[in-house]
Amino acid sequence: MSTQVSQVVRTRTDGAVGHILLDRPEAMNAITVELGRQLEHALTELAASARVILVRGAGGNFSVGGDFKELERLRCGGPEAMTPLFDNFGRACAVIATLPVPVVAVVEGYAMAGGFELMQSCDIALVHERATISDTHANFGQIPGGGGTQRLPRLAGRQRALAHILTGDRLSGAEAVAWGLAYRCLPDEGFEEAIARFAQRLADKDPRALATAKRLVYEGLRLPLTEGLALERAAVLDHLGGATAGAGIATFTAKGK
Repeated sequence: MSTQVSQVVRTRTDGAVGHILLDRPEAMNAITVELGRQLEHALTELAASARVILVRGAGGNFSVGGDFKELERLRCGGPEAMTPLFDNFGRACAVIATLPVPVVAVVEGYAMAGGFELMQSCDIALVHERATISDTHANFGQIPGGGGTQRLPRLAGRQRALAHILTGDRLSGAEAVAWGLAYRCLPDEGFEEAIARFAQRLADKDPRALATAKRLVYEGLRLPLTEGLALERAAVLDHLGGATAGAGIATFTAKGK
């Protein structure tokens, strides 16, 4: 007898903008084995057609992290039973850097533990002024398992990252921007309109240019500066030979005339 799998990640497209909704509002979008699996699939599926992807949570919260009820059930089976929870979510977070389109976290309400780790994994984060952001693992005697010990120091620096992970202190949207964890903190009034405008700005740009720039940033972070600069030089020479780059230059020079 087959088991019915509920849809906990929903997708839709609006023109060139792809939307991903974590849809477990009754659990504040807590992460399960199935949510991680569906999230990875949604990201790769939308990247094939959309020019930008927005990721957000249902019910006014981004995500409070791993589902403790499911985790407790999985713990009875030992590490082997728990592995899919971390593997599925880890793959979803990791795939973002490999996609050719910008992936934007739209953070409202709580972004805690694994939800905060998903926010860190996205290319860009836009946060609501009343968002609450925190790695809360230590508050419950846990340690991060979705990349927080690795991504947070790279984003915020060792001092802030380690202190934050050890204390579980909460950050406001404005503090997340100050720490380099988010790009903009947006007011409640006009929030949806601001998100839509930002997404459309990205969608209107040349997709090849955005994809190449994103790839250079992620690859360059793993390389010494001299090698990263060489990678960029090769990429820009290749890019300038393309039709879209030529059209952009022609448009700029025509304005000058």
